[in-house]
Amino acid sequence: MAIIQNTLYLTTSGAVVHRDHLTLRVEIEKQTRLTVPIHHLESICAFGRVVVTPPAMALCWQHQVAVHFHTENGHLLAQVLGSGDTRYLLRRAQYAAADSPIEASRIARQFVAGKLQNSRAILLRSGREAVTDLDRNELVGAADELARLIQHLGNTMSESEDCGLREALDPIRGMEGLGARVYFSAFQYMLKQQREDFRFLNRSRRPPRDRVNCLLSFIYALVRHDCLAALTTAGLDPYVGWLHATRAGRPACALDLMEEFRPCLAERLALTLINRRQIEPRHFREREGGAVEFTDHGRREVIQAWQRRKQTEVKHALFKENVRLGQVFSIQARLLARKLRGDIPDYIPYIPK
Repeated sequence: MAIIQNTLYLTTSGAVVHRDHLTLRVEIEKQTRLTVPIHHLESICAFGRVVVTPPAMALCWQHQVAVHFHTENGHLLAQVLGSGDTRYLLRRAQYAAADSPIEASRIARQFVAGKLQNSRAILLRSGREAVTDLDRNELVGAADELARLIQHLGNTMSESEDCGLREALDPIRGMEGLGARVYFSAFQYMLKQQREDFRFLNRSRRPPRDRVNCLLSFIYALVRHDCLAALTTAGLDPYVGWLHATRAGRPACALDLMEEFRPCLAERLALTLINRRQIEPRHFREREGGAVEFTDHGRREVIQAWQRRKQTEVKHALFKENVRLGQVFSIQARLLARKLRGDIPDYIPYIPK
């Protein structure tokens, strides 16, 4: 249970939210654990078996505090809003930023900066733990390349509305693509176990051509789902983004948001599963044409590992608060919303300590 960015997160099963005049009172086992004035809140996120009483719901509606109900694992079930919902103002700001070369390049740059920094941190950590000099040199060399890309990234931001969106964003997209190539060129050196069974040369998506790509693509899908839910809860349109081009049916904003999470959550989990032998060759099967897919058992193993990982506590570097890892998606989505509203000058990506 915590309040972060004017959002009350209720994560304790059995919690009950009551109204006390213009205050919400949270009880657990009939003992008051938290009271918060309604004007201090913008939204409530309830996870699992949490009860919000009708008087408390009415207070939230009257003060435009959105109430979002999730499963214990973070899947968004429903959101309840008052009749005077003003989130259209946020979405107008989002659409305007998507059409502005200056704003679009600034936001896209932050997403890429977060991804590159988190990728470099994974490489450096693996380099410190490497067993052979070859592995260590390859990992440190790739980390140095990413450091140079991060340094050059600041020069790619457009400061002129006269140029088009493509001219403003293409250099940033190029940096992201180059960083991904550098990172994945060293990915195999982070495998400490099962290296022969999990050979990896490069990313292949549709379809995945090896076990590592199959594992990565599946975890990316889980991350994308959580980003979609977080953006929807924050009042943003998950289909209008900046770094990824907007087109029908493509959740561009969710793809933007998940970039910073790819290294520190998705790829790190994939490495852990392989290195700890929680995922083995028996969890995959090969189809005609060379595509690799999970068995049902393998898919369940990954989902369970992902849900366990989301329950771990981390300290958010920006807010100095301990939160569950699964809440970080919502926190970052709300940071993005605050940037679009003009409450903060820049979006600040998630960089784990």
